[in-house]
Amino acid sequence: MVLRGMAPSTQRAYLQAVTKFARHYNRSPDRISNGELKAYLLYLHLEEKRATSTCNVAAVALRFLYHKTLGRPHTDFDVPIARQPSKLPFVLSRDEVARLLACTSFLKHRRLFLTTYSAGLRVSEVVRLRPMDIDSARMLIRVEQGKGSKDRLTLLSPHLLEELRDYWRRVRPGPLFLFPGRDGRSPVRATGIKEAFAKAKRRAQIDKPGGIHMLRHSFATHLLEAGVDLHTLQRLLGHHSIRSTTRYLHLVEPAYHAARACPDLLDFSRDAFDSSK
Repeated sequence: MVLRGMAPSTQRAYLQAVTKFARHYNRSPDRISNGELKAYLLYLHLEEKRATSTCNVAAVALRFLYHKTLGRPHTDFDVPIARQPSKLPFVLSRDEVARLLACTSFLKHRRLFLTTYSAGLRVSEVVRLRPMDIDSARMLIRVEQGKGSKDRLTLLSPHLLEELRDYWRRVRPGPLFLFPGRDGRSPVRATGIKEAFAKAKRRAQIDKPGGIHMLRHSFATHLLEAGVDLHTLQRLLGHHSIRSTTRYLHLVEPAYHAARACPDLLDFSRDAFDSSK
């Protein structure tokens, strides 16, 4: 896994999945048959009632184990991957984003949420930002080694720059991380940020399901609604494929554009459908 350049989080997930699989049968995985492997995946789906995404992490980990590590041929070890249900993410309105920020207690958390939303960052990316990644001369934020071990550039809004400068004057986070943890030498913990987001959501009385990743979804959707083209949005989000970006169209179209372009069907006044207006 190291030689293939897998992220540490991916390595941990694969090891946990394979460890659980071996413990289930109390045998080394190289002594477990393909039939038993499929029975185990079925067990995760039907008995433990795990989410499709969780089952697929286990399936991908076992596929890597048998095909790459143990060198078993695909014909002997066929590891099925379940089709994931297509679900649209929940998106905050701009008013809800403002309410959430107003209900965020700590200065560091508020600036972190502002940065996440304004730049469309993943939580793993925003916690590792360094002061040197804020390029005020070019009005860009450098995201180093984001998902897929890729560097990219994203937006730095003038408003965010002023907020970060105020944060720097008041907090003095140091040169290592823009949002450091308590020791000052490591980034703030993502789990703590997720908990702070959940608390701010409750205070803002936002009932939509979802965690801090909602801010990234909201960033993408609000830019599309403002007229930003898909290819620009793809680069800002760091998507490898445009197909990952096009799903945000389903959050905008047709409902958003229809609401703006189509008449109100319940407006029965005589001039409601007057095309000359």
